[in-house]
Amino acid sequence: MDPPELFAHPGYGRVATVSGDMKLVFIAGQTPTDENYKCVAVGDFAAQYLHIMKCLEIQLHAAGATWDDVTYRRIYVKEGNPDAPGWADQPLPQYGDKPIRPPSTAIGVTRLGHPDFLVEIDLMAVVPASRG
Repeated sequence: MDPPELFAHPGYGRVATVSGDMKLVFIAGQTPTDENYKCVAVGDFAAQYLHIMKCLEIQLHAAGATWDDVTYRRIYVKEGNPDAPGWADQPLPQYGDKPIRPPSTAIGVTRLGHPDFLVEIDLMAVVPASRG
């Protein structure tokens, strides 16, 4: 939801509230790694992002959640070449069917867990107890 005193952001909602009988799901920062802990798509932000989103979708499903249950996301983006397109400038797919995305924070960092990682994302989701 967006408070009426503030404009509605097109990419995320400003506030999410949760009440009732539910299960909270916290998903740790997902990095662009393969099953051997090697970085996938070195140097390709979009490919790393898509790999991460696929992994997050698997984790949501394992917890009985969907993208529509996500109530918060945090995106860590490696800062680098100031002339390179920013992560928000790339035409990447949206996930979930909500007209307003969950509250979200993007944080520029100088380094992630491996020098080839360009992005890392963690999530919080809320699932009704009847589904969890």
